[in-house]
Amino acid sequence: MRLRIDELATEAGTTSRNIRAYQARGLLPAPMLEGRTGYYGEEHLHRLQIIHELQERGFSLAAIGELLATWAQGGDLGHLLGFRHLLAAPLTDEEPTEYSLAELLTRFPEAQGEPKLLDHAVDLDLIRPQEDGTFVAPSPLLIEAGEELIRAGVPLDSILELVSALRQDMGGVADRFVDLVTEHIAPSVRDDPADTDLVQTLESLRRLRPIAIEVVRPLMAQELQAASERAFERLAEELGKTDDLEAS
Repeated sequence: MRLRIDELATEAGTTSRNIRAYQARGLLPAPMLEGRTGYYGEEHLHRLQIIHELQERGFSLAAIGELLATWAQGGDLGHLLGFRHLLAAPLTDEEPTEYSLAELLTRFPEAQGEPKLLDHAVDLDLIRPQEDGTFVAPSPLLIEAGEELIRAGVPLDSILELVSALRQDMGGVADRFVDLVTEHIAPSVRDDPADTDLVQTLESLRRLRPIAIEVVRPLMAQELQAASERAFERLAEELGKTDDLEAS
């Protein structure tokens, strides 16, 4: 890969001015000069992608500089990119599905009179509005689950509140898993990114991610069973009290 600064800016989705600023801060290596023209390679593009992502997560340029300096010692920065992609790669083979507004309103009639419900669904990333007026659902299974709950008589606003609460709960679970992985596995990648066992180490990350899903599944099933039993007991107790009142 040989790119001039304007071509690199286009590839990375940034500006030539930003690239020069990153170079001035030491975040980006200088280009290879041929005459008066500087050429950039794949490592420059990787660095720009990582800088952008870390900025999106709230890291300052000073903190990004320290991180990049640490990872640049002893190995290819692409290893960090590979580690990131392993953690962020999708765990499902679900294909996003496109819906027209009319289709969504047919599936969720309550939204016809309350447009804010669709806005809430967008905020929860259940659906993503497109420029042509359609919506894409990253997980059509969630749309189908919502339909089933609607058929069972659960109001749409209650379903959306449930999704919001579950996202927070699952976010905590996901954070614990990623913290576990980065604490016990990532240090070995950082300490010796040129290690011959790096591929096996990264592959172990790929295997560990589905384990997190499999751990959550039976725990969720157990908790649902326990919650159902508690709800049944409360209902039975309430019905018993009602029978007692009617008998008296």
